[in-house]
Amino acid sequence: MAIRHSLLRRTAPIGAVALCGALLAACSGAGGAGGSTGAQSHSINVLMVNNPQMADLQKLTAANFTKATGITVNFTVLPENDVRDKITQDFSSQAGQYDVATISNYEVPIYSKNGWLAPLTSHAQADTAFDQSDILPSIQQSLTANGQIYAEPFYGESSFLMYRKDVFAAKKLTMPANPTWDQVATLAAAADGAQPGMKGICLRGQPGWGEVIAPLTTVVNTMGGTWFDKNWTAEVNSPAFTKATDFYVNLVRAHGEAGAPQAGFTECLNDMEQGKVAMWYDATSAAGALDGAGSPVAGKMGYVPAPVDRTKSSGWLYTWAWGLQKASKHQDDAWKFISWASSKQYETLVGNTLGWSKVPAGKRTSTYSNAQYLAAASAFAQPTLTALTTADPQNPGVQPRPAPGIQFVGIPEFEDLGTQVSQQISSAIAGQTSVASALKSGQTLAAKVGAQHAGQ
Repeated sequence: MAIRHSLLRRTAPIGAVALCGALLAACSGAGGAGGSTGAQSHSINVLMVNNPQMADLQKLTAANFTKATGITVNFTVLPENDVRDKITQDFSSQAGQYDVATISNYEVPIYSKNGWLAPLTSHAQADTAFDQSDILPSIQQSLTANGQIYAEPFYGESSFLMYRKDVFAAKKLTMPANPTWDQVATLAAAADGAQPGMKGICLRGQPGWGEVIAPLTTVVNTMGGTWFDKNWTAEVNSPAFTKATDFYVNLVRAHGEAGAPQAGFTECLNDMEQGKVAMWYDATSAAGALDGAGSPVAGKMGYVPAPVDRTKSSGWLYTWAWGLQKASKHQDDAWKFISWASSKQYETLVGNTLGWSKVPAGKRTSTYSNAQYLAAASAFAQPTLTALTTADPQNPGVQPRPAPGIQFVGIPEFEDLGTQVSQQISSAIAGQTSVASALKSGQTLAAKVGAQHAGQ
């Protein structure tokens, strides 16, 4: 999920300047008064993934947050795979180079157990303007460990199927309200070539446990597979896991986007916007860009739940959230940034300055009762909320699991395991190896991880 953007500084629009006064309360938080007086030397370092919502944050920070608080924010922005490596290096060593970083519900329980994160509960309790009770329960639970909140969400997401309504109408194709993967494959074949150069579907093929493995694992879950059974026995080359992977690889090879082995979230987003694909299964957070002002496909998109096979639902649960490094020497200033970036007031700022469809949603209950947001996001607001509330990290498949997680397994080793297996899957998509060979290698790796946990 990566889009490269440079840091842009703009003069705040009149509405944004007016909003600064309202933001001061949220920016003050615990540990100090807001306002720029006497705070000009304050600065924090933020390391974050280069997704569209983060690029918007960069555009708005200097003219709003820094103007209101006097705190300069130095951003380091990297593609997803790169940023994960850098965050792990800095937080695990407690080097303190970065005060705040974008982490997810995968990292929170692991990082907090290792003592790499500063708990945020006391900050949130003291900062009543932040309104912690407004955070969606499923998102807050995913960022909580041992009763402590360790990260605050910037946006939350599940996954669903996006498709071009106009293309389907022209081809006389009907999208089911709750499609199965078999139905999607049939539709992909029918939509392939519907317009010059258009392929039937976009599915991630780029290596990375957070890239190809994320959507693939939801297919594995709904088709009856799992990475490990309840006793930590590896199931990577089981019949169900193999069936799902064969299906995914064959579908993207037959009717998927050009350059699929290198395509991740960003590439599929670009392909969808540019009319190169008719369907895309991926994160609900993509809808804001697709239906945003200036998008070539705005108003042409339809959204239905994640396709299924043996389960009733299969959407993932994920949040890009703000984690505060325990070694940070600027924790009060860091909280002010976190509370601003995750606030209701920031959503209003984005809505008023960039457009309501671009609000980093999926984290607050109030977002889904905001009339301005609902008017702009009418096509995807309810499908997103439904996907978020039906996702079940504790029970995502047809059998008991030894660890939570839908599109990942919630253990430290999965980052390396998923990445190595993803490289093999990507090679299969490229036609350089077979699915059977890829999963045989994956089974060997997974068996070693399973044996370690079974012996604990």
